[in-house]
Amino acid sequence: MAINLRTFRDGDAAPPARPLTVSRTRASRRILLDRISSRLVVLGGIVIIASILAILLVIAAEVYPLFLKPSATFVRAYPPATAGVLAAGDSIGVDEYREVAFAVTRNGAVALAALDGNGKRSLPPVTAPSLGTATVTTVSAPAKGGYLLGTSDGRVIPLEVKFDVTFPNGERTVTPRPEFGAAASLDPERKRAIVRLGHASTASGPLTVAQVGPTELLVHKVIEKKALIGGARKEETSAALTIPLDGEVTALRLDSRGEDLFIGTSRGQIVWYDLRDADPKQTGAVEVGEAPVTALGFLLGDRTLVTGDGRGAVATWQIVPAGGARRLTLIHRFKGHRGPVVAVDASKRDKGFATADARGEVHVHYGTSGQTLLSVTTGTADLRSVVFAPKSDALLVVDRDGGFRQWRLDNPHPGVTLGTLFGKVWYEGYSEPAWVWQSTGGTDDFEAKLSLTPLVYGTLKGTFYALLFAVPIALLAAIYVSEFMHAAIKNYVKPVVEIMAALPSVVLGFFAGLWLAPVVERVVPGLFLMPAVVAVAILGALLVWRTVPAAIRGRFRTGTEMLLVLPVVVGSGAVALALGGLVERVVLAGSYRGWLLSALGLTYDQRNSLVVGIAMGFAVIPIIFTIAEDSLANVPQHLRAGSLALGATRWQTAIRIVLPTASPGIFSAIMIGFGRAVGETMIVLMATGNTPVMDWSIFNGFRALSANIAVELPEAPEAGTLFRVLFLAAFLLFCLTFAVNTVAELVRLKLRQKYRYL
Repeated sequence: MAINLRTFRDGDAAPPARPLTVSRTRASRRILLDRISSRLVVLGGIVIIASILAILLVIAAEVYPLFLKPSATFVRAYPPATAGVLAAGDSIGVDEYREVAFAVTRNGAVALAALDGNGKRSLPPVTAPSLGTATVTTVSAPAKGGYLLGTSDGRVIPLEVKFDVTFPNGERTVTPRPEFGAAASLDPERKRAIVRLGHASTASGPLTVAQVGPTELLVHKVIEKKALIGGARKEETSAALTIPLDGEVTALRLDSRGEDLFIGTSRGQIVWYDLRDADPKQTGAVEVGEAPVTALGFLLGDRTLVTGDGRGAVATWQIVPAGGARRLTLIHRFKGHRGPVVAVDASKRDKGFATADARGEVHVHYGTSGQTLLSVTTGTADLRSVVFAPKSDALLVVDRDGGFRQWRLDNPHPGVTLGTLFGKVWYEGYSEPAWVWQSTGGTDDFEAKLSLTPLVYGTLKGTFYALLFAVPIALLAAIYVSEFMHAAIKNYVKPVVEIMAALPSVVLGFFAGLWLAPVVERVVPGLFLMPAVVAVAILGALLVWRTVPAAIRGRFRTGTEMLLVLPVVVGSGAVALALGGLVERVVLAGSYRGWLLSALGLTYDQRNSLVVGIAMGFAVIPIIFTIAEDSLANVPQHLRAGSLALGATRWQTAIRIVLPTASPGIFSAIMIGFGRAVGETMIVLMATGNTPVMDWSIFNGFRALSANIAVELPEAPEAGTLFRVLFLAAFLLFCLTFAVNTVAELVRLKLRQKYRYL
């Protein structure tokens, strides 16, 4: 029954009692509303958790294909296209659609095989018109000008295999068109057979190196000179080169620039010649092993040399700069073969390559990671050559009689391993292994460098400097506002600080990059002097305040000291900046940047960690301040009263009673600020040089995971390696914040349990 508590005067009539059914109806309605509200709150929480898990699931789905193992699926075997033994060397090829393959035989015929599998096409061979009675003894690797055939009478014949693609009746048809060039004699006097060939199309003209004896080479150069009037002139030079060996030459490879010649020997050595000058000179020699070198090849770009020997060993080598000189250095050893390596072929799209042995086994490797990705048993015991399809989606091998076998490759992300993502990698052109992020380059043979370690390092570096700036200011401000500031002033200060959190990060980044960075560059010494100068000024102001008569001090209400300290802080800051200029002129020889470089070996970048620390710290301060101040304000008043009643000062009460009691909330504030700094994108993107360097110097920039995703993702091809690695970076960022928040919650609960009895 409802009770009316109104006071009645004598003679007043009592109010009519409300019906009991009305009260029950209202109570039922309230209970229903409470239940609906609680269900909505629970539903909202479930939706939020489900959304986060869905985001994590999408990210994981994009990352998962990175770590799938490559596979090779056998397509079919094809009968020999023509009678005849294959020529030695890189004598086979295939078009980009994998519809036509070709092989060069010793009788000079380009045998053509249709790979479409319908058996309806028969492609006749095309024979070199100028071969005569000679035979083809070797074929050079594909270069910019095509293939080069070496003959038994000392001549070379250019060959270019073109493919015409037409669409009659809506179906694609690939028609091969081999074209032979005019033959040229490299050994017109003795007409010795060419055993091996190396060919390069240089800027000045073609360069050909031919082996015509066990240790004898011919170096033939054609220099094309363009005249101002008339046509171009050609100057041909030919020189004999005898290799001083205890054995014979067993392999030969010339890079596409015509600069470096590598010679494999029967004693297991690699001899390196420099062809940049008119006179070739031996630059060095390295030991590959005890077995003869049977195969040499280059990875895409001709910067990494692949070696295979008679015992099946496979390794990669690079010319590494060392102290102003260059040396041929072993980079990786790969899974070996059970028989002698007979062929090496590089992928046309990445740093992958295939090696084949005489027993019919093919291995697929990746040069950057140093991993053997898969092995294929071909089923033929007389394997002669192996070739990657132009799109690196298939592998073809050929036996002695010209019979092809094809495998379809599924290897979309060959360069991604845990080692390449997080470990040091020896990249082409580097003097030692390093952590590097460089996703794109200016050439087609660029080696992608996708190490996430510099990005994780940069994320933690930026977070560290931001918290180093924000945490002391935010916590000290929260303690002062909660425990010492007058309530009238607090009503203005706290809302202003909270409004700081509403500033868009892109505005802060723009402000930091365009205005703050140049200003900081001019006053760096003063910034480092400012904490000490401001602290001394405040202590001095306190001593002066103590000398003021009590009658005057009493006019100021307790908690309004900030209004008096604020001019001291501003003035001492100006003094610190002025002292910084004086110190720079007197102590640092007039330039702090020069002093940093000469004395400490540090360079100063205008957009650096110092600028990011100030700008991102400014963004983090409101969050830490608000949560910490709320935690301090929620400490029960009886704890403060009890401490003060026992004779403790307000400062002792704040430090020894209030601060420990509020420590769970304060710790949560710091961790939430940490998460805010870790996930910050625009400030880091605009206020740093965005360079993925691993250096703790406060004067250098960095690149964070979030900023890298923002920069790279719009340009990354969908479902490509870079695209998925960026999703992996997002997954790492998610895991990092999740781990930090989990640890923070566990610590908060421990602290809450420890101080709950205060």
